[in-house]
Amino acid sequence: MNIKINHLQHVGISVTDIESSEKFYQRLGFGNVMTSTFAHEGSEGRVMMMQHGTIIVELYQMPEPTLTEIRKRTNGKIDHVAFDVDDIDETYATLKADGFHIVEEAPVYLGFWQNGCKYLNILGPDGERLEFCQIL
Repeated sequence: MNIKINHLQHVGISVTDIESSEKFYQRLGFGNVMTSTFAHEGSEGRVMMMQHGTIIVELYQMPEPTLTEIRKRTNGKIDHVAFDVDDIDETYATLKADGFHIVEEAPVYLGFWQNGCKYLNILGPDGERLEFCQIL
């Protein structure tokens, strides 16, 4: 199998207070390069992409009741590692053909960035989520 992965795109961190997390990362030299919202089970969550050089950290705050569940986690809040790809549809087809456990039924569109993005996740042997993302 040969999937063209360009680089590590971002690390997704589920946060419980997005404003506090934004200030924390700003103190480390990260700048907010994108702010948006997303739908989750009938409610709205918030997301920020914080960038320092070529490093991007995705901070996102889920709506309730998921937010309460996240606050109770004792094993950390890093949710996924994302790889940048040029063609999400081709990546999906390749992963599917090779028998990887793909979480989504098809690449998912989000209205993030200037023109949106599409992503999909696979699960690793210990349940870790690896995201493949194309910024459109």
